[in-house]
Amino acid sequence: MGKLPINCEQTQEQLTEWLSNQLPDAEGAIMDAHLAQCPACQAEADSVRQLWQMMGQLPTPEPSPMARIRFQTMLDTYKETIADKPESALDNLLTKFREFFTPKLAVRLAYSVALVGVGILAGYWFNHATGPNVAYKQQIDTLSTQVQEMRQMMMLSLLENPAASERLRAVSYTEEINQVDSKVIDALLTTLNNDANVNVRLVTLEALAKLADNPTVREGLVQSITRQDSPLVQSALADVMVKLQEKRSIKPLRQLLHDDNTNHMVKGKIEQTIRDLS
Repeated sequence: MGKLPINCEQTQEQLTEWLSNQLPDAEGAIMDAHLAQCPACQAEADSVRQLWQMMGQLPTPEPSPMARIRFQTMLDTYKETIADKPESALDNLLTKFREFFTPKLAVRLAYSVALVGVGILAGYWFNHATGPNVAYKQQIDTLSTQVQEMRQMMMLSLLENPAASERLRAVSYTEEINQVDSKVIDALLTTLNNDANVNVRLVTLEALAKLADNPTVREGLVQSITRQDSPLVQSALADVMVKLQEKRSIKPLRQLLHDDNTNHMVKGKIEQTIRDLS
């Protein structure tokens, strides 16, 4: 029995696999047939294909010519310092001790201790309590709250880390925070608007989109449209606006559309977004 024709929603779900030639021949033929007779899906496929091509043409950043010189200078200085003043075993131990108890690692340690505490109390309560034990339940609730606070502290701390990988990890902590407060939202919006790394901004946008039930987040996403200079982030924001059906975004999207600095492929994406929202 052959496969039934697919609808537009199924086409959208399989579009990435189709463009990357990952669909089986039979399903690919069904996609081809649907796209041939559906102008809307064909337009979306063309738009995504153009975006992929644009992403492939983005230049790979080259390190500064001075980077190697600066690194070598730092390395030589370090070697001279070690040669001039050999570090004693005690000094080495103290240095490692100080490094271990930096604010960031201290937060991680406290977070781990809190998790262990929750596990111990929960295990004791479930294994030994013969009835409702209010005291232990209150202690578990208190420790759970402290764990949430630790996660938030870690996230806010890591967002200020100079390493992009650490900032990406910070954003991932939003999935572990049960109740995201105004500090976290403000930090995420600041990262979305100001982070130098495009990947960090894209991941932050994805995290904020999941929190879009919050009015502050929705307003922040709308205001962020005109603050973005990356074609990838601009395009991703346009997709989020369609997903949220956020009609307030039409005005800033039009501003972006009339900006001479906006990539022409992104302008095509924005035009489609405005039509979808109108």
